[in-house]
Amino acid sequence: QVQLVESGGGLVQAGGSLRLSCAASGSIITINAMGWYRQAPGKQRELVATITSGGNTNYADSVNGRFTISSDNAKRTVYLQMNRLKPEDTAVYYCNADLRRAVGWGIESGTYWGQGTQVTVSS
Repeated sequence: QVQLVESGGGLVQAGGSLRLSCAASGSIITINAMGWYRQAPGKQRELVATITSGGNTNYADSVNGRFTISSDNAKRTVYLQMNRLKPEDTAVYYCNADLRRAVGWGIESGTYWGQGTQVTVSS
């Protein structure tokens, strides 16, 4: 089994900062990439930022320059530092991991999701 556990969400005023964390655990062999997605009420889930095991990053235009994704490969943890938050950043933020895990005597590749953490930015 694989688990992704997020933490760090909460309520913050516009212009403030939050830091999200997501730790992966379980029968993981390698993690290819991790990322953050978000879903606001009535909207589709959208990509926020991703980072590969080699450190390559990708950001949505709406957060580029305000959010920073980083990872600690040894801890299998990904972080999202969110600065200059705006009310439109309000959403449930989900951690995502593309990884390979041990299954019996074999190896299985797959994408896994965390349970989500609420971020609310008040105006």
